[in-house]
Amino acid sequence: MALTTRITTLLDIQHPIVQGGMQGVGLAELAAAVSNAGGLGILTGLTQPTPEALRAEIERCRAMTSNPFGVNLTVFPTRNSPDYMAYAQAAVECGVTIVETAGTPALAPIWEYLMANGVRILHKCTSVRHAVSAEKNGVDAISIDGFECAGHPGEDDIPGLILVPCAADQVSIPMIASGGFADGRGLVAALSLGADGINMGTRFCATVEAPIHPNVKQAYVDNDERATNLIFRSLHNTARVAKSDVSDEVVRRLAVPGATFADVSDLVRGDKGREVLADGDITKGIYWASMSQGLIHDIPTVKELIDRIVGEAEAIISGRLRAVVGG
Repeated sequence: MALTTRITTLLDIQHPIVQGGMQGVGLAELAAAVSNAGGLGILTGLTQPTPEALRAEIERCRAMTSNPFGVNLTVFPTRNSPDYMAYAQAAVECGVTIVETAGTPALAPIWEYLMANGVRILHKCTSVRHAVSAEKNGVDAISIDGFECAGHPGEDDIPGLILVPCAADQVSIPMIASGGFADGRGLVAALSLGADGINMGTRFCATVEAPIHPNVKQAYVDNDERATNLIFRSLHNTARVAKSDVSDEVVRRLAVPGATFADVSDLVRGDKGREVLADGDITKGIYWASMSQGLIHDIPTVKELIDRIVGEAEAIISGRLRAVVGG
């Protein structure tokens, strides 16, 4: 049985599984492994310090796989915003034909540039209204993030069981379900809810090829579905991270009336998070994690993981579900 969906056709991939664009993790080793296993690997554009570095990473990934892979570009205007357009140009000029975007309305000129150059755009959303808007603006596919996800789940707190079918009712282009997916049961559920595939971030972190310290990978295995914290809630920029002494302290400080980002900036600095991933000392900072930790019990190769997920999904569809309908 082949799981052929609109997303496998759109992206020219074998399996309807997409790797999340994870800051600090979406490097060539992981992206190439996902693509070689039949999914869609994603390089995280802003993990690279400059557009020129992204060009080099794209070429490094291309040397590792002949299959399609994409680049993630997340646009959040800040005081010292990077040159997002230069990153987009680097991807296009290096021949990348799939870009996953996320972020604010500041994406409009980047979308226009990507579309003009024939790039297929997957846009990550956390709400139905944003998915509908993105479709109206011409993106090729939606990745819809449920409340279970790592990173920024938005402020609506809608879990995937509701969000995915609600989006499927209103969006006509292909859609990927994201947030809390880790096995074949989740893939079948996503397809049943109206999605055309799944996006996984946390689960791919706990693989052999993920470029992070073994201590962090083991933490994903040891943690359960309760082991996350929601931080920045009072700042209306909610983020889901792994539960740790550091993230517990972030929550405690921000619970104080009148607390601001400055009160936790020493704990959540990006360089501290990168140190966690590099040296495995989880006392140094925060790191991203979804509720899917409760479904992670080993650290396989990417190919082993994808083959397992697809095999589980096929067995469920041809076995348990067929038996339910008397087939």
